[in-house]
Amino acid sequence: MNAIMGSGILGLSYAMANTGILGFSILLLIVASLASYSVFLLLSMCTQTAVTSYEDLGLFAFGSAGKVLVATTIIIQNIGAMSSYLLIVKSELPGAVEGLLTGAESGFSNRSWYLDGRVLLLLTSVCIVFPLALLPKIGFLGYTSSLSFFFTVYFTLVVMIKKWSIPCPLPLSSAMETLQVSNSTGDCKAKLFHLSKESAYAIPTMAFSFLCHTSVLPIYCELQSPSKRRMQMVTVTGIGLSFLIYFMSALFGYLTFYDKVDSELLQGYSRYLPHDTIIMTVRAAILFAVLLTVPLIHFPARKAVLMVFFSHLPVSWICHILVTLTLNTIVVLFAMYVPDIKNVFGIVGSTTSTCLLFIYPGLFYLKLNREDFISPQKLGACALVIFGICVGLLSLVLILFNWVHQ
Repeated sequence: MNAIMGSGILGLSYAMANTGILGFSILLLIVASLASYSVFLLLSMCTQTAVTSYEDLGLFAFGSAGKVLVATTIIIQNIGAMSSYLLIVKSELPGAVEGLLTGAESGFSNRSWYLDGRVLLLLTSVCIVFPLALLPKIGFLGYTSSLSFFFTVYFTLVVMIKKWSIPCPLPLSSAMETLQVSNSTGDCKAKLFHLSKESAYAIPTMAFSFLCHTSVLPIYCELQSPSKRRMQMVTVTGIGLSFLIYFMSALFGYLTFYDKVDSELLQGYSRYLPHDTIIMTVRAAILFAVLLTVPLIHFPARKAVLMVFFSHLPVSWICHILVTLTLNTIVVLFAMYVPDIKNVFGIVGSTTSTCLLFIYPGLFYLKLNREDFISPQKLGACALVIFGICVGLLSLVLILFNWVHQ
């Protein structure tokens, strides 16, 4: 569940605002169901081929080219995911620090290094993310994953409670800045279905939010007695509970801000409830959740890099440390200079996420399984591939079109 839930939870209210409540519910249910089904296909192929990684499935299906393609996709996807998490650290940590240091004079504190998002991002990456990412086995992150999950649940509960603390229509100004917000009661009506140019970000954000496939196989392989049936139960339960948490946080986030919801949900609370103690604690909780999830995503990314570029070298701690450091550096640089989290969700979600979530599992199953083509599983795999290609291409084209015409 920690591998599933991360920065995506902050972008789903924005997706709901641009698809409507019913439209969002249908799309989220489709993506969650297909994510569960694609994990089932991956586990089936692991049992059949006795391989222990996503990259080796690519090797079995399409030779060296398949292995390199999967590894490259995983590297890009995980760099995008880690960047989106650290982007939250950059945007939210300064406000959390400022909230704790209420005694500081505002004129002085705004110029202080400890309120610079980029400096804080660098510090947390060096002191927290890098040491945890250096751990030799993914199983060591079980305890931090539990903490991260409870922080996410806490965030969802606060979003539900705080719906009643922010009035609608939204106030025209706040203590922090003047807001250009309409004061019409028409802004307080939820839409069941909605379509706009921003709707193109909806499915990529959902695909990004449910992608746990690169972590499922390493976790499965480190179990004491791996069983496909029990792992499938774990997957279905994890995705089901994640769906529930995602839906509730997205719904109440949308019903709080309606069409004025930010692409990163916490920004709205920071704007309208800047000194609220509970919002400060939930901001800290999300920051901890994000920081504890980034090392989890480092594992499959580092494994993919080692398999593509260093498979000819013996396993060594020096190589392990250098690859971890390089990945960490790239991710921090991306997080420092990407302006908006929805851009990460859009581009990474419509390309690498759709490949790893829909296209690759379906393609590999079609190639490796010996069943008749008209068998239910092969037809399902075929539908998964077609859905992934159509959704990925359509979303990417619309997002690029939006960028060109901004």
